[in-house]
Amino acid sequence: MSDLSGRVALITGAGSGIGRASALRLSTDGAAVMCADIDEAAAKQTAATIAEHGGRAAAMRLDVTVEEQVKQSLDDTRSEFGDLHVIFNNAGVGGGGRGWQTTLDVNLTGVYFGLFYGAQMLAERGGGAIVNTASVAGLVALVGVGGPAAPLPPTALAAGVGAYVASKHGVIGLTKQFALNYAARGVRVNAVAPGYIYTPMTAAATSNPDAERYLAGLHPMGRLGQPEEIAAAVSFLASDDASFITGIVLPVDGGYTAR
Repeated sequence: MSDLSGRVALITGAGSGIGRASALRLSTDGAAVMCADIDEAAAKQTAATIAEHGGRAAAMRLDVTVEEQVKQSLDDTRSEFGDLHVIFNNAGVGGGGRGWQTTLDVNLTGVYFGLFYGAQMLAERGGGAIVNTASVAGLVALVGVGGPAAPLPPTALAAGVGAYVASKHGVIGLTKQFALNYAARGVRVNAVAPGYIYTPMTAAATSNPDAERYLAGLHPMGRLGQPEEIAAAVSFLASDDASFITGIVLPVDGGYTAR
C-alpha cells in the first residue's frame, strides 16, 4: 500500500468508475481528496463514502472542457484543504456516439487544461505528481466490439472509436511532453493505460454475455479488469514509491498490449 499521508489530491471524473475507485483508494492511503465530476451528485456521493470511512473529502461540479472551471478547481482544492500535491486527470467519455469534437474536448482538451494549469501550480509549490488516464487505445488501435463477425461500420469508426483512439494517443503525447517540461521542477507526470474495465462506460457491452466473453478474450489473462486495479496503479504513481518515475505510460490491461 502506498503512503499518501498528508497529501491532497484532486480527482476528475470521481463520481463513478475508475475515478471513484481511485478517490477511495487514495483516501485509504492517507490523502485528502477533492472529488470533481460533471455529475455533482455523484461526486458528493463519493466524498460522503470517504467521510463515512473516516477520510477527508469534498466535492465539486467540474466540466473539464471549460478552461476557467479547471483553473478554479485547482484554487478551490487548495482553499478547501490548504495545499495540493496530486492531480488525477481522469474524466473522460467512451467512443460510442459522442462524436469527434465532444470526445476530443473531454478526453484530450480536458486533460490538457489539467496539465497546463496543474503542473504550473504544483511547480510553484515545490513539486507534486500528476497522473492521466490514457487507455490501451492510446497505445494500439482497437478492434471492433462484437468480434470479426460484427465489425464496426465506417461511420461508427469515424464518429466514435476513431475519436477515442486519437484522444488517448494525444493524452500519452501530452503526458510525455509535460513530464519533460516539468521534471527539473519537481513535478512528475505519468499515465495509466487501462484495458477494458468494469465501469459504467463499458456497461452496455458487458451486459451482453457474448460481448463480455469477446472482450475478456482480448486480454491474455482472460478477464476484464476492476476499477480498483487501476486505482492501485494510480496511487503508486502518485506516491513517493514512484519518486524516480516520470513520463511513463503504465498499461494495466491484463496483457492486452503485450501481443
